[in-house]
Amino acid sequence: MSKVDQRKDKIIKKYNLHKEDTGSPEVQVALFTEKIDELAKHLKKNKKDNHSRRGLLGMVSKRKRLLNYLKSIDEKRYKSLTRKLGLKAQ
Repeated sequence: MSKVDQRKDKIIKKYNLHKEDTGSPEVQVALFTEKIDELAKHLKKNKKDNHSRRGLLGMVSKRKRLLNYLKSIDEKRYKSLTRKLGLKAQ
């Protein structure tokens, strides 16, 4: 079990839109951001782990698509989320 899986409930509660929300773009992006941070730490120690590097690139791409979708439907929510997560706004 990864560290992100252990903190998943806290992340969902922090970024959800309503009580039962687990699939909104905000929640998904927040979870991807945590996974990306953990994997980046792993890759700093294990520079030759190309399988994990490929997975990291896939997660970054998926997060970018979700952020683009959120930006297209509601730019206010997009800006709020990028500010909370400390991501660069496009």
